[in-house]
Amino acid sequence: MPSLSPASASPTDSPAPADDAARRKHPYRAYVLRAALGLLVVGLLLRHYDAKPVLATLGREKIAYFAAAVVIYLSGQLISALRWRILALMVGISGRFREFVTYCFVGMFTNLFLPGLIGGDAARAFYLGRRCGRLGAATAATVADRGSGLLALFWLAGACALLPIGRLLPKAITTPVVAVAGLAILGYALVPLIARLLQRVPGRIATVIAAVLPYLNRPVSLIPAIMLSLALQVLLAIAQYVLAVGLGLGISLWLLVLCVPIANVFASLPLTINGLGVRESAYVVLLGSAGMRDTDAIALGLLWFACTAVAGLVGGVVFVSSDLPKIRLEKAPRSD
Repeated sequence: MPSLSPASASPTDSPAPADDAARRKHPYRAYVLRAALGLLVVGLLLRHYDAKPVLATLGREKIAYFAAAVVIYLSGQLISALRWRILALMVGISGRFREFVTYCFVGMFTNLFLPGLIGGDAARAFYLGRRCGRLGAATAATVADRGSGLLALFWLAGACALLPIGRLLPKAITTPVVAVAGLAILGYALVPLIARLLQRVPGRIATVIAAVLPYLNRPVSLIPAIMLSLALQVLLAIAQYVLAVGLGLGISLWLLVLCVPIANVFASLPLTINGLGVRESAYVVLLGSAGMRDTDAIALGLLWFACTAVAGLVGGVVFVSSDLPKIRLEKAPRSD
């Protein structure tokens, strides 16, 4: 487990005591606020749609199906690690597959405490960068990893919206989904042009842009990562289909393949802890529009949150038991 040693900075760089105290308190305050927001949204949903039928639906879940969904979700981390490793190699970062799996599990654990997916991505980038001594390249690989995942998410949702299964949802939902997918395809096609324009940006921003240029200059090389992202999205839909079967809900797998990516877009926003409340609200709109009872949609969303929480605790075991790069802040030399 990483160790933490105290550090001090030079007088000219040290923040004021009040600012430093506020900075230390801010993460905890933000965590409490986002956790409270998620609980508030869930509470409002349960109050509006009646908690009793939701709890009754949750009580029908078979433990074997829940365990299977957790295992499927955890296996998805292997796909994530392989995708991330492929992208890291593009910027000259090599490493054992086991290391990337470990950092993915640590990121999964971090997502239990930080909003959206930002916390987990930051943890993954930090540990990979700390291990290889190239934090900038590791951050670029992590950004590319998240970007390829979003592209696949948009494309998959758009493709499913165009299939006959998409007719189960109102056009007010499917039309924007298809439009966003089209924009994502256009953006991918224009990536080389965007890269040439970004190369002309002066100043410090140019340094940041230079880190991601290997991906922008070679968009075709991102295809393997995008394919893995598509497989991962389908796997997440299968995991939730298993949960739905365990609840006794009659639902099509392809409906979940359509709705889960759309819901994940909203759940990944840094609004609540691990998408709590946001995902359930999205399910009420999406799955409810397709004919599922609102209470069943809420129950499925809560059950999926529980599934990811259990998986996150597994990531906590990996975090405690793994030999991660140590977090050491070196003492800065004092200026005379």
